[in-house]
Parts: sequence; C-alpha cells; structure tokens
Amino acid sequence: MNRKTKLMSYTVMFAAISYAAFAFLKINIPLPGGGNVAIHTANAVVVLSSWLIGPVYGGLSGAVGLSIADLLDPLYVVSAPKTFFLKFMIGFISGTLALRMGLKHETDPKKITKITVLSAIAGLCFNVIFEPVISYLYRRFILRTGAEAAAILSAWLGGVTAFNAVICVILSVLLYKALSRHFRSV
Repeated sequence: MNRKTKLMSYTVMFAAISYAAFAFLKINIPLPGGGNVAIHTANAVVVLSSWLIGPVYGGLSGAVGLSIADLLDPLYVVSAPKTFFLKFMIGFISGTLALRMGLKHETDPKKITKITVLSAIAGLCFNVIFEPVISYLYRRFILRTGAEAAAILSAWLGGVTAFNAVICVILSVLLYKALSRHFRSV
C-alpha cells in the first residue's frame, strides 16, 4: 500500500474513532437556558492522530469525525461549524509542534514524554481559549442569543473544556506510548 493510501486510511479510521469517542463516550451536562456541554475524551484522539499521521491528516480526522458527531446529535448540531475549525486546529497545532520538536525521530522515552506533553498542552490550550470565545461570538451573532445568556453558556463551556483538556493531555500521551511503535512507517 502506498503512503498516500495509508494516510487516507488512517485519517478515516481516526475520524471514526473520534466520532465514536464523542458520540458514545461523553457525559452530557445540560445548562440553564437550553445549552449543553459534554465531558469527553475525543480531543485526545485528535491529538494522538496528529502525532501518528501528521498535523494536517490528524487535524482533518478530528475535524471530520467530531463535526459528524455534532451533526448527528440534536444537542450539538449547531456547533458543527465551529467544531470543524477548532478540532482541526487542535490537531494541527499539536502535530506541528511535535514535528518541530523532533517527535518522529526521538527514541529517548523522557524526551518523547516531554514533547508529547508540551505539544498536547499547546493544542488543547488553543481549544481552552478559543472554544468559549468562538462559542460566545457564534451564539451571540449567528444564533442571536442574548449577551448575558451567551456569556453564561460560554463560561460553563470554558470550564468544561479546561477539565477535558487536562484529561486529554494525560490520555493522549499514554495512548501514544502504547501505539507509536506501530505507526513508525507512516
């Protein structure tokens, strides 16, 4: 199988895993005023895929998989456009930073841990900052939600996103350590 076909296959596989992680393994938290947030580990799959198959393919796998999960869930359907952008950026930032820090060629376990932790933090910090900001702007100006309601929903979202980020940093690093030797040829 040539490299391009392998990358596309892995992209589809990670999109499916991202979808399943959000669609079936999340804990929904209904918010006052009708909004919802979720505790989930799907972003760990996005980060992991960006390390294993690269920043663009990994970012695309997360963007596609999690956008489809949003589109198929009535609670999150309006979030799909921002999800596509944010999840792509998580993968792109995590994967690009890991590549620049030499993850592909590193063999020292301590250095691998350092690279994966730092790059996961970078990608997920982007999400922690921009998820509530984009959510506020999206709710306020696209969905025409009142300013107070949009601010309250975004504040809740920011807290849950930060909680998810901590879990996803740990999980993605552990998964990388378990799976990376199987992806060295990609």
